Amino acid sequence: MPELPEVEVSRMGITPHMINQTIDKVVVRNRQLRWPVPDEVHQTEGLTIDKISRRAKYLLIETKVGSIILHLGMSGRLKVVPTNTPLQKHDHIDIQMTSGHCLRLNDARRFGACLWQSKDEISHTLFSNLGPEPLTEDFDGQRLFDMSRGKQVAVKNFIMANNIVVGVGNIYANESLFIAGIDPRKSAGKISKKRYLNLAIIIKQVLEKAIQQGGTTLKDFAQADGSPGYFAQELLVYGRTGEKCVKCETTIESVTIGQRNTFFCKQCQK
Repeated sequence: MPELPEVEVSRMGITPHMINQTIDKVVVRNRQLRWPVPDEVHQTEGLTIDKISRRAKYLLIETKVGSIILHLGMSGRLKVVPTNTPLQKHDHIDIQMTSGHCLRLNDARRFGACLWQSKDEISHTLFSNLGPEPLTEDFDGQRLFDMSRGKQVAVKNFIMANNIVVGVGNIYANESLFIAGIDPRKSAGKISKKRYLNLAIIIKQVLEKAIQQGGTTLKDFAQADGSPGYFAQELLVYGRTGEKCVKCETTIESVTIGQRNTFFCKQCQK
């Protein structure tokens, strides 16, 4: 599943091709994605794209009347291609521009989404319970410490909860906790303020590095131009079960936490 860095890389990749362009037509070939595609998306036809923004893992294509909201789901891909580019299987939506190019959403599993937010809405209902963006000043170790008090949930699940902070997906939670030396199984409420202050800094660094390197390509993610992300080459613990720890050479172990694979070094992470 594309995580926050991959979505941010997609935003950066498509923006130069779409900003200030006029939408000619929104072509919906399959309305049955995760939620039915609303007819309101056609209100953007004939309007200029003012901005491409991101909230959590959602991309917003903003116009003066509202925004088309896109989510990549489990396997969604976005590419900017000439409008006459032959269709491939699972090409569900085109946002065609008068420039002769279109933003094309391909989604084999159809867990992605194309939704609508009018200009009059303060925030879409999907965004109402989201925590702060991890790369902003609104997210820090003090927030993690304050919100973790009394919580028995594993710290890995805690930092992945969208009401705590958005976008810390499975890959980056594993990596951040390894660098911070925190056992992912440990109860969130039992971790000290000092460790949370350090963890928040590390989360920011890990996400920023992933964005700089174009995201993490495992199975499904590729950048808007089709090239892969390279952060997978930098992974320290994720997916390395049975391999030696890069710090101490202890064998990396894995467990399931919250129905997700979790990787850790029992020697380095306490």
